[in-house]
Amino acid sequence: MEYSAKTFIQNYGSILLLLLGIGIGSLIGVFFPHFVNNLEPIGDIFLNLLFVSVIPLVFFAIASSVANIEGDSVLGRIIGMMSLVFVIGIVVAGVTSVIFLYLFPVSSDLPIEQANEIIDTATQDSWGEKMVRFLTVSEFSSLLSRQNMLAFVIFSFLVGIATRKSGYAADMFRKFINSGNAVMGNLLVMVMKLAPIGLGAYFAYQVGTLGPQLFGFYAKPIGLYYIFGLFYFFTVFSLFAFIAFGIKGVKRYWQNNILPSLTALSSCSSLATMPANLLAAKQIGIPDTVASVVIPLGTTLHKHGSAIACIFKIYIALLLSGKDFFDPTNLVMAVGITLLVSIVAGGIPNGGYIGEMLIISVYQMPTEVIPSIMIIATLVDPLATMLNATGDTVAAMLTTRLIGQKLSDPIAKKTVSSG
Repeated sequence: MEYSAKTFIQNYGSILLLLLGIGIGSLIGVFFPHFVNNLEPIGDIFLNLLFVSVIPLVFFAIASSVANIEGDSVLGRIIGMMSLVFVIGIVVAGVTSVIFLYLFPVSSDLPIEQANEIIDTATQDSWGEKMVRFLTVSEFSSLLSRQNMLAFVIFSFLVGIATRKSGYAADMFRKFINSGNAVMGNLLVMVMKLAPIGLGAYFAYQVGTLGPQLFGFYAKPIGLYYIFGLFYFFTVFSLFAFIAFGIKGVKRYWQNNILPSLTALSSCSSLATMPANLLAAKQIGIPDTVASVVIPLGTTLHKHGSAIACIFKIYIALLLSGKDFFDPTNLVMAVGITLLVSIVAGGIPNGGYIGEMLIISVYQMPTEVIPSIMIIATLVDPLATMLNATGDTVAAMLTTRLIGQKLSDPIAKKTVSSG
């Protein structure tokens, strides 16, 4: 019994501390809302530490993983199966959201508010120019910005592939990126020890500032989103884990999904959650060659929460514009936009406002609906981020299964890492 209690504390002590920090932060946000502005800098410091750690972590993790893959066919299978899993996941999220809204419609008494225009920063570039800016940057220094995450991921991939093709000439460089991967992994562990304080402070700020808006005009659509989102979180992700590795997959997924879920819920950032996802993938037993590819790419390209939110925003926008969401043409366009928006939305807090502009332009809606759907996007962001981030881990499990690999023993990994 004593051994079991000690083992429980070793496995879940950090999670219990994180829950305690978030719980205290929530109480402060509810009962002392005027004090939360003083706590915001603490949360921002923690998030900034995560952000500056993520950039080199992504480079070393992807470059070393790709460089150490034996055989071109392995990398090709991983990327191919990962792409299939990503597309199917987003389509499932979109279609199930449509079914839910058909069963539980929203009334049309939502107001079109006259709010400050947040869209002034939107550029008038063509979609070709937007795609160039999304996939590439003009200066090397721009790669180090988290706002250009996909371009940085692509660059890291290319470095890994170039290292593999260089053969023996790249042995020293291969050792360097392997060592860098180990160093950044340890740095991540050090930063995450501050999570109870940092995320607790950030959660206090969120509860204190966003809490009152939850009871305004947007209560019903937002409430429906949270109800469906939580249902999706527990049922669909469990189904995906079961398809991947049966009951064992479900157990391992949920045993190791607590920290990523809480990190995503409190930080509202898929990018800030990626380190916790990588740690969870290691404990689940997902091969490093798969996790180091799927999870960083999934942070930008695989977003269940954004897909569900996109369907809800299109539904509300069409409702406010007097149009029928369930018209077959509108439904097909909605799923297509959802696929695109889920890719465009970046892994940063409250990102993806370009999606609202896309919805307005495709459906030719009045600009008055833009503030309304932006407010909805902001208020559902915590749960959407949790769905976005934690969906990457289960996607890595599915990819592992589809390429014919198995989960390794997580206990063995703990032993190795602790030595």
